[in-house]
Amino acid sequence: MSNRWILSEYDVESPFQQPAQFLKTAKEHGLSVTHTRMFGGRRDGVELLTVQNGDFSFTTIPTRGMGVHQAKYGDTRIGWNSPIEGPVHPQFVPLSDPSGLGWLDGMDELIVRCGLESNGAPEFDAESGRLKYGLHGRIANQPTEDVVVEVSDAGEMCITGEVRESRFLCYNVALKTEIRTKAGENGFRIRDQIVNRSAQPSTAQMLYHINMGAPILGEGASVVCPATEICPRTDVAAAGIENWSTYDAPTTGYQEQVFFFQLAADEAGQTCALLKNAAGDQGVSVHFNIQQLPYFIVWKNTAAEADGYVTGLEPATNFPNPRSFEETHGRVLQLAPGQTYEIDLGLQFHPDAVSVAAIEEKIAGLTKGTEAKVHTSPQANWCS
Repeated sequence: MSNRWILSEYDVESPFQQPAQFLKTAKEHGLSVTHTRMFGGRRDGVELLTVQNGDFSFTTIPTRGMGVHQAKYGDTRIGWNSPIEGPVHPQFVPLSDPSGLGWLDGMDELIVRCGLESNGAPEFDAESGRLKYGLHGRIANQPTEDVVVEVSDAGEMCITGEVRESRFLCYNVALKTEIRTKAGENGFRIRDQIVNRSAQPSTAQMLYHINMGAPILGEGASVVCPATEICPRTDVAAAGIENWSTYDAPTTGYQEQVFFFQLAADEAGQTCALLKNAAGDQGVSVHFNIQQLPYFIVWKNTAAEADGYVTGLEPATNFPNPRSFEETHGRVLQLAPGQTYEIDLGLQFHPDAVSVAAIEEKIAGLTKGTEAKVHTSPQANWCS
């Protein structure tokens, strides 16, 4: 009997039936997974997988590039309240909108991937003015193929799938993904593989837009990260550079501020960043490797609650400028035919002051008391 649940091979008359051995093994470790399909409005047809791991749970969206819609610890939501009120089915997201901003019609996840062909600001053809690359790319609005859920005898649940970004004669790159959580873990780990499926060289970019709002985000909340260099993306951000790490209460009419970073890491390249609440007794940390994701972005959007009070912690292969600007500065992945580029990312919830203090101490140890280089204005080689 199998510990695997292959969703792409379910019986049409009984689509949510899980194999008996899979259910038995999961239950032995206090794990469970629920598969649901949404109906009505712009959510119609969206499929969700919700994993319950003790007090911690998270929901991923196979319909939307295997992004993570939200997570919870007890009654504490880890995510944000987007005015979009999704998850929105990709059929209702106009990626080809001439403004280049159609991607925003579907934005409400905790973790949404930006890529693969491009991952930054919209770019337009210089001569015709037509849209060349839309905001943040297409991968988040592609369906996931070959979805499988597996639970090991050791008590680790893993969701796998493949998201393909392909256009005949133009682009053929895939994202193979795993999302893992172990029994008792207050978080999950992602391993992504970007694969060039073409017989010709290709390119890719990736950015993880990790978005959090209340209750972790609030007046007095702060970001803690082992910064070695900090740069404001715009003049608006430059005006807030002294307070880049702290947050205000929701503010009507707030203009977003974006800051670019390079971070310190340990000898293996491992680093992390933390968002903690004002009291310092709850937080969420993001873990990644700077050899895979060498750039980090903090997006502050502390607008009114109704307009989306949110911040983003964003590890990336490049800065989210227009693709041609990043290519000029050597920040686009080059993939040989058949080549795979691996990325590991983790998200952990810290439910009390002791666990928050422990991760802060770990971050402080990465910089060993050295001061970050802080630019007070946008830099020409970092900001388009």
